Amino acid sequence: MTIGLIAIIAVRGLAHFWPSDVIEARYAVPGETPRMIMGEVVQTEEVPRERLKSAGLPVEAEGSTLMTRELVKLGNRELYGSDFVWVVGDWLQEQKSPKDAIALERREWGNFYGYLVNVKEAGRVVAEGDAALPAMRERLKRIDSLASRISRIEKVEIGGVNHNIERLRLQMRSLELDDRLDAAAQADLAAERSELDARYHDLETQLNALRQEFERDSLTVRDASGQETEIRLGNVVHAYQPNAMSSLQKLGFYFAKLWEFLSSDPREANTEGGVFPAIFGTVMMTLIMAVIVTPFGVIAAVYLREYAKQGLMTRLIRIAVNNLAGVPAIVYGVFGLGFFVYVLGGSIDQLFFRASLPAPTFGTPGLLWASLTLAILAVPVVIVATEEGLARIPRSVREGSLALGATQAETLWRVVLPMASPAMMTGLILAIARAAGEVAPLMLVGVVKLAPTLSVNLNYPYLHLDQKIMHLGFHIFDVGFQSPNVEAARPLVYATALLLVLVIAALNLSAVAIRNRLREKYRAMDN
Repeated sequence: MTIGLIAIIAVRGLAHFWPSDVIEARYAVPGETPRMIMGEVVQTEEVPRERLKSAGLPVEAEGSTLMTRELVKLGNRELYGSDFVWVVGDWLQEQKSPKDAIALERREWGNFYGYLVNVKEAGRVVAEGDAALPAMRERLKRIDSLASRISRIEKVEIGGVNHNIERLRLQMRSLELDDRLDAAAQADLAAERSELDARYHDLETQLNALRQEFERDSLTVRDASGQETEIRLGNVVHAYQPNAMSSLQKLGFYFAKLWEFLSSDPREANTEGGVFPAIFGTVMMTLIMAVIVTPFGVIAAVYLREYAKQGLMTRLIRIAVNNLAGVPAIVYGVFGLGFFVYVLGGSIDQLFFRASLPAPTFGTPGLLWASLTLAILAVPVVIVATEEGLARIPRSVREGSLALGATQAETLWRVVLPMASPAMMTGLILAIARAAGEVAPLMLVGVVKLAPTLSVNLNYPYLHLDQKIMHLGFHIFDVGFQSPNVEAARPLVYATALLLVLVIAALNLSAVAIRNRLREKYRAMDN
């Protein structure tokens, strides 16, 4: 069942990255003027004739009971309003796949399908006809280079300057609150602010120059109906002719698109682009959660099994731990929002970040609180698994160690815990696997639709625990149920779901492998 589920998700998700052929056809609806359409056939299905007739289509009563309808991705949203349309297959005439049909994947407004007419530079035609395609590809390389430089200046260099300007503002505010803002301190801060302002002005000048170059080139394209449209080349991410590509070229394009999905930022309300911020946020949050949950879970299990007096109170604690494992995840989210964010985070702001108030620093959902909430959610799993591993160790092993002169602490550290490590590792990784797939609590304590910057960057303190993050699970919910373009988002839902399932499956398989390896190791030692 698991393999079947993964296979269905993989087929529906990974097929999205394959460069499908572009068709052109004359769509002749009975009683209407025929029109030319061009695009990718996304889905084909057989539907009852009566269903189409009840939808208001002029379907004849005679004929077979089933008719074919096709979902065509027309693109060209600025011309047609919607870039997906259902058409009746029987009404498509003169269908063909022209070799010179071009597909433009854009940063905004989705795809465009048509024919390349000419290439312009600053409004002047520099190439047309057969020379237009090579000229466009050459300029696209230049555009990609400019986009990388612009992104670096905006996110890294200007971002660093803004971070330092905000640091100076908070430093001045802190000195003012402590009544230590004298003339000398003001002069030092003003001098540093002047340097930062000059640096910002230089970067802004560079950025404006790059943006002018970025906006310089444009394309003129013609759609299937003959209407010509001018498109800024800076808005184009990929330009290709799928009908003219060989199988090997399509395979290379496929893997390039797959890598782009894993390594780039999302675009177009998360319906285009990649999921790298969501992958990064999921992994970072899970790692922090593991660092927090491991000592608490192991120490609690060791105390309950090795040190606590076995009585009514211990039994009640175990019952409570087992019940915590069954509490709905959203309850943990509400607790994390109320206690971690508002109580603990608000107190931290009052003690250490007074200069930032009333704007919250830790008194708002963020990476730290999401990790702590998941740690509380996962700690019962670690406690139960570790305690069961400790219970399986024969009492004779402990007594033998004590008889040889070891203390109880040495016995625990050198004998008991190593032998219980298979259960500890299994509990930890199963807890990580569960936490990686949770969504409901994270919606309250730190996960957002789009996080413009990563929580790790070059600005001190480098790891920003107060920042909000993206998460694969929430990304699936957002793209699948909150997207303004459902048809465009559907393949990305499957692809992201496949990625999340593979991550959780890898964690579970690694748990089994580590447990078996450690079990064999200590079984050999016992022998």
